[in-house]
Amino acid sequence: MKKSDYKKALTRLQIQLVSLQRDVIEHGRKVVILFEGRDAAGKDGTIKRIIEHLSPRDIRVVALGKPSDRDRTSWYFQRYVQYLPAAGEIVLFNRSWYNRAGVEPVMGFCTPEEYEAFLREVGMFETMLLDSGIHLMKFYLDITREEQAERLAERDTSPLTRWKISPIDAVALEKFDAYSEARNRMLAETSAPVAWRVIPANSKRRTRLTVISDMLNEIPCPELAGQTQAPSCEDRLLWEQGKRDFSVLAN
Repeated sequence: MKKSDYKKALTRLQIQLVSLQRDVIEHGRKVVILFEGRDAAGKDGTIKRIIEHLSPRDIRVVALGKPSDRDRTSWYFQRYVQYLPAAGEIVLFNRSWYNRAGVEPVMGFCTPEEYEAFLREVGMFETMLLDSGIHLMKFYLDITREEQAERLAERDTSPLTRWKISPIDAVALEKFDAYSEARNRMLAETSAPVAWRVIPANSKRRTRLTVISDMLNEIPCPELAGQTQAPSCEDRLLWEQGKRDFSVLAN
């Protein structure tokens, strides 16, 4: 996609995001959008474009660090509950409770029993969120092994992005296949009651436009009815609970 075409499309969508936020505030809606994906998949950049022109008083980005000793002995979802939105708020999770379906089992940060318990319980937790009036969307940004290697190398050589490098990044490529297995099981077993939206994310520009378009199409806003174009099936996959055809995913 040409940069000029991208900029034009992004500006149009960001203007609509301003209208969406105004509607969320006026009608007291509660919105949670969570982002998962491999290291360097583009979560930070996508979130940056979403919030760029929105009121910071009514939108929050949550990116939690390592759990504390207290967190480790609490109900697993407890550390996330305190960040859920009140009426009129949008909360974006840059990684979320799904750490337990990805990073934690792959890196050995949780036990097999804790991993299995999470897969059993997360659907009930998300049903509680929906029943409380929260509108929940789940995005998985999917990049290939080659794209991840290139982005991690760029990240390491730039003084502006070197801060993003972590010990987990250092073994991301080494554990690529293990992350693929964890991703596949997460998609198959946790796409209900809210389906995962899997975004082929090798193109940063197309990823950002697709995510924002999905938000505008999915979150109720009468003012925007009929204004946005739904992304084509080439741009994202709406995963079905139990689906195990993983050939369409990045490897």
